[in-house]
Amino acid sequence: MNKKQKKWLKRILIALAIFFAVMALEELGVLAAIFGEPGALYASFALYLIPYLIAGHDVLLKAWRNIRRGEAFDESFLMAVATIGAFAMVAFPGAEPHMAEGAAVMLFYQVGELFQSYAVGKSRKSIAAMMDIAPDYANVERDGELVQVGPDEVAVGDEIVIKPGERVPIDGVIVDGTSQLDTAALTGESVPRHVEVGAEVISGCVNMTGVLRVRTTKPFGESTVSRILELVENASEKKAHTENFITRFARVYTPVVTLAAVALAVIPPLAGMGAWSDWILRGLTFLVVSCPCALVISVPLSFFGGIGGASKIGVLVKGSNYLEALAEVDTVVFDKTGTLTSGTFSVTGIHPQDGTSAEELLALAAHAEAFSDHPIAVSIKQAYTGQIDQADVEDAREESGHGVVATVQGRTVCVGNAKLMAAHGITCDACELTGTILHVAADGRYLGHIVIADTVKDDAASAIRDLHAAGVERCVMLTGDRAEVAQAVARELGIDEVEAQLLPQDKVGKVEELLDTARGNLAFVGDGINDAPVLTRADVGIAMGAMGSDAAIEAADVVLMDDKPSNIARAVRLARRTMAIVWQNIVFAIGVKVLILVLAAFGIADMWLAVFGDVGVAVIAILNAMRAMDVKRV
Repeated sequence: MNKKQKKWLKRILIALAIFFAVMALEELGVLAAIFGEPGALYASFALYLIPYLIAGHDVLLKAWRNIRRGEAFDESFLMAVATIGAFAMVAFPGAEPHMAEGAAVMLFYQVGELFQSYAVGKSRKSIAAMMDIAPDYANVERDGELVQVGPDEVAVGDEIVIKPGERVPIDGVIVDGTSQLDTAALTGESVPRHVEVGAEVISGCVNMTGVLRVRTTKPFGESTVSRILELVENASEKKAHTENFITRFARVYTPVVTLAAVALAVIPPLAGMGAWSDWILRGLTFLVVSCPCALVISVPLSFFGGIGGASKIGVLVKGSNYLEALAEVDTVVFDKTGTLTSGTFSVTGIHPQDGTSAEELLALAAHAEAFSDHPIAVSIKQAYTGQIDQADVEDAREESGHGVVATVQGRTVCVGNAKLMAAHGITCDACELTGTILHVAADGRYLGHIVIADTVKDDAASAIRDLHAAGVERCVMLTGDRAEVAQAVARELGIDEVEAQLLPQDKVGKVEELLDTARGNLAFVGDGINDAPVLTRADVGIAMGAMGSDAAIEAADVVLMDDKPSNIARAVRLARRTMAIVWQNIVFAIGVKVLILVLAAFGIADMWLAVFGDVGVAVIAILNAMRAMDVKRV
């Protein structure tokens, strides 16, 4: 509890103590003994007024301010009218006194409001914790000394020093040092990530062990931590349709039930159907029950809890409207490269001819590619564990679209595709493996081939299985890659449909077709800048946040901070559970209130039952809403 809530609780406890003391005096006949029968009534009135004002003076003031502003119809107004009316019943000769009920309504209303405040604060914690990732400073070396400056003062290309225990202030690339990074605040991943020279680091992570020198690649305003904070701050502004409906409902509902309560209190006694005091009491009871706080609080709290729960697993949802849309997804469309696959090439097979070893084949290819920065060349050099001596390489030249020809230790080495081999009159073997086939020949003799492929992410297959288990009917993959590569990945992962060799504009057209046939909402998952148009067109756009492009993250509605596709199914399950909780609260709150309102109209429900109909229902709904934050079983 914060200081304000503690003071609030103290005030309620004092009021409750006085309230129960007055009740005891009344029940024991002490007041009647001291003041006599007529005087005891007014003594009770004065004594019950003390806890009433201690607990509810702020509610009365709020109601008065709202009336002066022309915004009378809210729960404070309903509570003020109902409780003042209960005290005013003492003015009706022969009527039952209801000061105790009036004070009790205000006391328990305040208990419910305090509980609600605590629940809202608790639900905010997981999102508010994201605000702690904001760095306070960056270490910049000036005149041989480290100086702490504001992160926004560091320019792109500057070198910063990050000591153990400090938070990475700006995105960049490590130029010196190795360490372990704690990425839990960003991704929810508890295992530290090892980083070394050449590795990218993102702001918001905590450096755990070694000193790192990092060259910044983005200004602070465009860094990962800034984007996350902006998403978090704006998340509550985008309300779900259900949330907007409840807000509109409350605006109409409150004045309607107020008029109904007035009609209930006035029309029957005017028609000679009973005493004024009885019908006024029914009207006041009607007002207490009708307070819509259970709906107005529990529904937004459920959505906020769902967004907070999602942030715990490294999924940022930009608003409750997107959480609601995610709950209705039945088709998920994936980009391939960087989404279901790692997006980096690696050697997946080495097939030498007889008389040539795998080591020799890889060594010749690595030396021939020594001067190339092509991703395929980089993957070959990374796979070769030996030392590349560039002095052994002469006359290296690239034949565009075919491969590389170079002289390695006096031997003419050709490394490339089948077209390169054919151009040099060399016969090569076919390969059944999926991927890029790099043939190697030396002095006109074919030595074998190397298979290079974009590797599938470890959790990609389980992500598809989990989505199907969560009720998603179709998982579709759209890619610009070759058909045989796309089909192989689809078979490996269990993808239902696949479309290959697509240009970026073709993806939009395919998504349009899928939208026409989808029974529910369609979600698109991508990471590249070319995915931005499709992310915008889909019902729900999901972007990879750790390595995804800025354009994709900006266009998306949901961001996966750890780039794990398996979290999509968790997010869908969480969204569906959140919506279930929302509707549970709506049905429960309206159902109980309608029942007690009917009973109040017929004089069966008293003020004490009205207290349960308002405060009790609100507390139960709030407790139910808080379940949305629990992600252990999602």
